Amino acid sequence: MKEVSRRQFLKGALTGTAAVAAAGALGITGLSAVAETKSLYTPGTYSAIEKGAMSSVKVTMTFSETAITDVVVDTSGETAGIGLEEGERLAALLKDLQNSMIEGPITLDAKAGATLTRSAVEKAAYKCVQQARGEIPVEVTESAAEEAKAADWLGEAPDVAEGDIAETLSTDFLVVGAGNGGLAGAAYAVSKGYDVMVIEKGTTHARRRGWYGAIDSEDALALGEKPVDRAALRRELKRYASGKTNMSAFNTWINESAAMHKFIKECYAKYDPEAKVAVTAGEEAVWPHAEESGFYFPVCEHYWGQAMDRLDMFQKMIEEAGKKILFNTALVKLEQDEAGKVTGVIAQSEGKYIRINAKNGVLLATGGYPCNPDMMEQLDPLGTAVTTSNVAWPSDTGDGIKAAKWIGAAMQGEAAPMLFDRGIVAPGIDAGYKVTSTGDKVFPATEGQFNLGSQPFLKVSREGKRFTDESGTYDMMPYAAYNLPGHVYASIFDAGMPDDVQRFHTLGCSAQTRSDPQRMLKMFDQQVEKGNAFKADTIEELADKMGFAGEAKETFLKTVARYNELYDNQDDVDFGKQAYRLSEIRKPPFYGFWMGACILTTLQGILVNEKAQAMNEAGGIIDGLFVCGDCSGGFFVNNYPCLMPGIAMGRTMTFAIKAVKVAMGEEA
Repeated sequence: MKEVSRRQFLKGALTGTAAVAAAGALGITGLSAVAETKSLYTPGTYSAIEKGAMSSVKVTMTFSETAITDVVVDTSGETAGIGLEEGERLAALLKDLQNSMIEGPITLDAKAGATLTRSAVEKAAYKCVQQARGEIPVEVTESAAEEAKAADWLGEAPDVAEGDIAETLSTDFLVVGAGNGGLAGAAYAVSKGYDVMVIEKGTTHARRRGWYGAIDSEDALALGEKPVDRAALRRELKRYASGKTNMSAFNTWINESAAMHKFIKECYAKYDPEAKVAVTAGEEAVWPHAEESGFYFPVCEHYWGQAMDRLDMFQKMIEEAGKKILFNTALVKLEQDEAGKVTGVIAQSEGKYIRINAKNGVLLATGGYPCNPDMMEQLDPLGTAVTTSNVAWPSDTGDGIKAAKWIGAAMQGEAAPMLFDRGIVAPGIDAGYKVTSTGDKVFPATEGQFNLGSQPFLKVSREGKRFTDESGTYDMMPYAAYNLPGHVYASIFDAGMPDDVQRFHTLGCSAQTRSDPQRMLKMFDQQVEKGNAFKADTIEELADKMGFAGEAKETFLKTVARYNELYDNQDDVDFGKQAYRLSEIRKPPFYGFWMGACILTTLQGILVNEKAQAMNEAGGIIDGLFVCGDCSGGFFVNNYPCLMPGIAMGRTMTFAIKAVKVAMGEEA
């Protein structure tokens, strides 16, 4: 719910002849009674609910005897980028209009596409005024049943009457979501001459994820790389997912990701022929002392560097083929025929409902739910508890997952967040959601990913204690911090950092620190200026700056001394970290900062088979419904396997193309 700050305009109560004069100046009529009665309302707070575009919209208004003193408009269930953000602005308009609502509903200005949200606010506001004036009974909106419903992240499918559908469109194949998966699938479809349409609730396509994983691509083999040990790769994912992954779906990526890469390469050859792909191979793709650690790091990561943005390229392909990408168009619900086949969708576009029929099926490519606090808290309480920073795409609010669940699709039972150990925060800040003054739930970090966080330096709790082996994949440290006060921890290192990180040889995106440690130190200094990081000439001074005091400071100093002892002996008898990832903390300046997890996305979604077909609760398929990317499930369970760089994006695009092939009859 949005809490609106009190505005100065029209703040005073309207009484007597001054009230009539002020009303006339504002063009407000029907207030002669004010001068006589000096009372318009029964003081108190009143609420009313009306149906919006995607959900119920709630307006709460507080009245004195003569004025509206506060307005809160809850549009939290409306479409992101359209009606969702309108609550605070519409509340301010209502408060400015004051007593003009006495004679009937007023018309508010609404941004493009938010007409249905605006109409619901207008109706609910008028009902609040009527309640305050005693013209209608007070509505009871905070019943136990409604509170229980509010706690249910899924809710119910919107009820859209036939008469509310303003337009009907048709296509052979509909893609919902103009992100990495949706545009890859649509681009492949137009390359084959298929009739396809894309809808996207935002005003532009999603953010490109540059790296993607492909197995045994022609470019990797051309570098002299041996074919990937597929049996070892399967064992690694199985281990990471505790045996819960769908190995048949995993095989689709293993067997068909090279073809996905070849398609992208062909697209670049046409639209950006100078572009060159880089493959993470050779020594850069070898985890040091892999036999001792047990980690397997396959050659799979591909990157097109400074080439044309992949999603811009796909969009250009689609539009040049004369096919539509309808932006500002949000999924409302899926539609089925009597046999249960998905035949299309109802969407909201520019303030109206439209029906889109899709003869060969619908592909959901709408992303995960990292920007939906209700889903995060209810589906992944552990991941939520250890997270401090959210760098997810803002429109990833679980829309596709909910739409599929409403028609009986099965969902993965366990969370799988993509967590990175890079959520830098100031001292004293706990992980988990914070409630802002406007009622929004947000993670507390003010920065994005702080890459230095992934280096395996000494990590300590607020009590000054070391608590685990700091060497591992990105999510291991945040999960270990769940056992700590505030679910956060500090990273400590000294002036030897540039040499240390070369020896650590971390892989994937954390290698950015190794490739340019001086740049990372400059970024550290920027965080020092913001109060998020600390540098000191002595370890005692660093302890003070980072907030260690009393017994915690004494423990911290002992912990640093103990860590130096372990380094000298080249043997971590306390937690078992490999010797090459130990480091001494003796050379000033000394550095430290606090952090939690940084969430990139969630990977818990609708269960799919190896053909990207959505599964129902009975284990069968839902005919005509395909799902790819972060809104699909069964592939990653528990967490994201960081030792397979790019696998999430590689899976997303591989399954998007697979869905098109199956839907259009290329494959049975």
